[in-house]
Amino acid sequence: MAQFDYFIVFAEMRTGSNFLEENINDYPGLTCHGELFNPHFIGKADRFSYLDVSMAEREEDPNRLLARIRDRTEGLAGFRFFHDHDPRILTQALADPRCAKVILTRNPVDSYVSYKIAQATGQWRLGDMKKAKTAQAQFDAEDFVAHVERLQAFQLKLLHGLQTSGQTAFYIAYEDLQDLEVLDGLAKFLGVDHQKQRTSKATKVQNPQPLQDKVANFDDMQAALARLDRFDLNRTPNFEPRRSRAVPSYVAAVKAPLMYQPIPSGPEAQVLPWLAALDGAEPEQLLTGFFQKSLRQWKRQHKGHRVFTVLRHPVLRLHTAFARHILPVEGPGVFHEIRETLRKHYGVPLPEDGPGRDYDAAAQRAAFLGFAKFIAGNLGGQTSIRVDEAWASQFEILRGMAEVQLPDMILREETLAEGLAQLAVQTGVDAPAPPPFFDDAPVPLADYYDDEVEAAVRAAYQRDYMMYGFRAWQRG
Repeated sequence: MAQFDYFIVFAEMRTGSNFLEENINDYPGLTCHGELFNPHFIGKADRFSYLDVSMAEREEDPNRLLARIRDRTEGLAGFRFFHDHDPRILTQALADPRCAKVILTRNPVDSYVSYKIAQATGQWRLGDMKKAKTAQAQFDAEDFVAHVERLQAFQLKLLHGLQTSGQTAFYIAYEDLQDLEVLDGLAKFLGVDHQKQRTSKATKVQNPQPLQDKVANFDDMQAALARLDRFDLNRTPNFEPRRSRAVPSYVAAVKAPLMYQPIPSGPEAQVLPWLAALDGAEPEQLLTGFFQKSLRQWKRQHKGHRVFTVLRHPVLRLHTAFARHILPVEGPGVFHEIRETLRKHYGVPLPEDGPGRDYDAAAQRAAFLGFAKFIAGNLGGQTSIRVDEAWASQFEILRGMAEVQLPDMILREETLAEGLAQLAVQTGVDAPAPPPFFDDAPVPLADYYDDEVEAAVRAAYQRDYMMYGFRAWQRG
């Protein structure tokens, strides 16, 4: 009897997963079907059905597609899976010893630079060097930190799942993809004893130049990387050091012993100017980009420090996430792929070209209600789209903070001025008044909020309402 019923290649963008898939498919008895559980397509870009299973059918029951590829594949069937693919499949497959796990990794600096170049050129796969497009990547330290944190969180989840279920995986690094002996070893792991004569030639390496030639601000990149704790990410899949995803987002005053732990989609627009004004500074001068080591150093250097966060009412917080990431079609924070998937496959009535001059409260209310309904399913593990920090429950975000730093004080936005003043007294500094809240959405929440909106959000965030005693949102 075969050891495995199917296999998964766990990977990320720009790690060589297309090349690995092509090589797997060269072995008799092995078929990798692409990104079957990508929430925005099936298998490959712009394909929305596969083996007679539609996106809607896959969304209703992802096991339908899994069963279909196993039934219609000669030999062992598998697929590629990235961190933001359908979490329902991840939970199920990770615990299943009949599912073979292949974990592909790449040095995160290399994958980040490759991703930035692909973004700049629009070329995500190269079949012939004559068609190669070139560009230099622009390194962004904060963006890179977020990139590493996503990789780390996913790898730690895989590691924990394997450890707790007593399983192992076949680990393969980007540098191993040209090694025929390693590829033959992978085939043996999957139950196929066959020796390849050469690797696949369909996909070519896109950017073989050294890093200093591929990064426009290479010196800035070196300086930024020097601030990180030492790690060796391409040697082991469980990234070191282990740290909370939230730490790099913490913000400290320029001089005062106060640090803010932002909850995404919270009142940063009020808190950050207040925190800067304590020392007569501007918000861009505030200290951020912390890691556990630099966080400990800051604490030692600031005796009597206080660390705080601010809860926001779930209705206002979800409205902020919606207005920032989902409703517009342009802007630095827009989740373009998720927006299109919500519009096309979840029935959220978003304007295709974004809200125009005639976009009114009724239209935005309908779109927001559709989004809130989606969030209820998303937080309940019923959708293929990731639970983003922008709308994850505040309870879970605070629990993540607790792994590294519990806030000394948890303030409420509705009493923010009083709470910040109390903090200032505790640390011996004069407290200015925080700036007032300003709703810059196309249609302010107050213009369309009603009992139905409240009920839709409450259904999505039942735990937050219960844990923190939120009542109905009050205008103003």
